[in-house]
Amino acid sequence: MNSPALARYEAKLAGLTRRSRFRTLASQQGVDFTSNDYLGLANAPRLKAATAAAIDRGVPMGAGGSRLLRGNHPEHEELEAEAAAFFGVEKALYFSNGFAANVSLFSTLPQRDDLIVYDTLIHASARDGISASKAEALAVPHNDVGAFDVAIRNWRARGGRGSPWIAVESLYSMDGDRAKVSELAELADRYEGFLVVDEAHATGVFGPGGRGLASGLESRGNVLVLHTCGKAMGMSGALLELPAVLADYMINRARNFIYSTAPSPLIAAGVREALRIIDTEPERRLRLKNLIDFAGEQLKSKLGIDPSGSQIMPVIVNDNDRALRIAERMRADGFDVRAIRPPTVPDGTARLRISITLNVDEDQIASMVERLADAFEGVKS
Repeated sequence: MNSPALARYEAKLAGLTRRSRFRTLASQQGVDFTSNDYLGLANAPRLKAATAAAIDRGVPMGAGGSRLLRGNHPEHEELEAEAAAFFGVEKALYFSNGFAANVSLFSTLPQRDDLIVYDTLIHASARDGISASKAEALAVPHNDVGAFDVAIRNWRARGGRGSPWIAVESLYSMDGDRAKVSELAELADRYEGFLVVDEAHATGVFGPGGRGLASGLESRGNVLVLHTCGKAMGMSGALLELPAVLADYMINRARNFIYSTAPSPLIAAGVREALRIIDTEPERRLRLKNLIDFAGEQLKSKLGIDPSGSQIMPVIVNDNDRALRIAERMRADGFDVRAIRPPTVPDGTARLRISITLNVDEDQIASMVERLADAFEGVKS
């Protein structure tokens, strides 16, 4: 018999079920149209070989403590130095994952008299960090540079004296569209503020040499960029690129960095190799671009869906239950497609998030889109 103390949790879960928002864990099955392994590196022989070589030279699996204690391994420092050189910045800090990095950044760097203006579709990790910040915060409509401008201007007019922080994703994880990072950087300059760009879904895929959509802006003293390592890099962790003085401030004040066991040195060694692969195997990006173009053409011709122009292709269903049932049918047909529902996406915009990676080919894409068209026709609201 369940404890009465658990009844309120059961009631909340029942409510999620009624609204078709209940989440469960599902194992990998079928052809991959859902992962973020964009360049197909997660199972790449070069990463396996680099990890095996690191083990052979004595790199440990665990760090054994915080970076400020004995957990600061040479692999962490070498990765940070190589990443800073690769992205052309003063300093990089390696975190265990992008969520931890975003929470640390936003809860630490913006000060009490600052303003954080963020895109309404920004990732949950940034939202959690913003919630923990002492700075005033305001969401603005998606990809509306003018709204960022108005928000900062009004804040200054009300007596805002600190620094404004503009927070965006360069490539949005559920829509696949791009932020106007150059215009936002100019806005940050105009108001003597900072621009924070989360490159999670652009790193390795877009920009010169796979350096992201904010490449060329990172060397400026007021631009901070997050590159996650668990997507196109095929590993795990996150690299926060920022001016050296802000890196030192994070090391001294970011509780998530100070009080967490350091990331695995062995994984850090793997990330170093992932950066080298991105640098030396540009053909991966070209192959992915060709697949993205092909998938966009297929979705347009078979379903009338305008392509996003990126590897993330949302197929809007609107109804939560129907999105779930279409995704279930796709998995039964051998294609791993997942339904994304509120609150991950706005109410009324439940969708299938089609992800194009180097784990598929054109024949598989064509077959998937054909089955998806059948599912749309066969699964009614």
